[in-house]
Amino acid sequence: MRLLITGGGSGGHVNPALAIADTIAKNEPGSEIAYVGTPDGIENKLVPKAGYRMYHVKVERLRRRLTLRNVKAAYYALTSPAKAKKIIREFKPDLVVGTGGYVSWPIVKAASKLHIPTALHESNALPGVAVRMLAKHVDLILTTFDKTGEYLKMPDKTVKVGNPVLGTFASSDRAAAKKRLGCENYAKIILSYGGSLGAEAVNDAALELMRDYTASHPDTLHIHATGALEYAAAKKKYDEYGLGAYENCVLLEYIYDMPDRMASADVVICRAGSMTISELAATGRCAVMIPSPHVAENHQYVNAKVLADAGAARLIEEKDLAGGRLVREVASLLGDDAARRSIERAVTAFAALDSNKRIYEELTALIRRKKRGEK
Repeated sequence: MRLLITGGGSGGHVNPALAIADTIAKNEPGSEIAYVGTPDGIENKLVPKAGYRMYHVKVERLRRRLTLRNVKAAYYALTSPAKAKKIIREFKPDLVVGTGGYVSWPIVKAASKLHIPTALHESNALPGVAVRMLAKHVDLILTTFDKTGEYLKMPDKTVKVGNPVLGTFASSDRAAAKKRLGCENYAKIILSYGGSLGAEAVNDAALELMRDYTASHPDTLHIHATGALEYAAAKKKYDEYGLGAYENCVLLEYIYDMPDRMASADVVICRAGSMTISELAATGRCAVMIPSPHVAENHQYVNAKVLADAGAARLIEEKDLAGGRLVREVASLLGDDAARRSIERAVTAFAALDSNKRIYEELTALIRRKKRGEK
């Protein structure tokens, strides 16, 4: 199969795309797979590491007020379709799949106009702008939540399949992961992150946890990823707290080996996006979730509340982080093995381990239908 896949801007778009690409590569060895992203997105770090060819299309979102960037965005909106068609004619894909982000728009739309089979995968309950714009043009829409289909109102081509996850999430063993990472001598491991771009509130709380707990517990390793946009500010605070003096307090910009990092962790501190939940469920890890309050319809809070009500995670809203709340929550969990094990068992109920298989089956069925001239 020749697969052209696109999605960019954040790990929430890129990681599902890579999981789909890996699924195709696993099921159809010898497939030619290429990725289309923006020149500046996180995909430029993740895709080459995954081993896929990379193309670029320059595109930016339009802002509500008149700015110079809107002039640029309008220019790219006019020029990106021609660039997209050039990439498609060069690569000659059998299938084009988009996972969201503005870069999906010109590629998937161009493929549709060229009568190439097209599909979208939407990880979140509320579809993003690019998915909403493209929905009427594509042949197939794959979703994680029933609500997505209800919103798009296209039942004839919408199929709920769950989130694709990298296969190594489901297969990672804690002891083996710790050995691969060289951290088997630590009694406990904390992993924290706020997304590929970063979240100031999560960074501040994680650094306070390092200062007030981890630094005084040398048997506990704490790894925190700041995100690309927030690294400089977080590093400054990390240095102000003197955390560089402690080997067990590790600050990174981004975590590239997330399956092993998550598998090794006793407690994960994270946002509550759909992909994060799928990865936690596949790995079976205890999490303290800090949902982003800056997303449409506050859907991350809804995600986290569902897990918390099921005993599958702990929930702290950003507004409640003050006063050392995260320190107390994490210290409590690390000191209570039974509580952590209970959460680990409960979260696995949210795993949809057949998602990758279902996505592969739907995509290959689409290609067969199109070859037969069916819708």
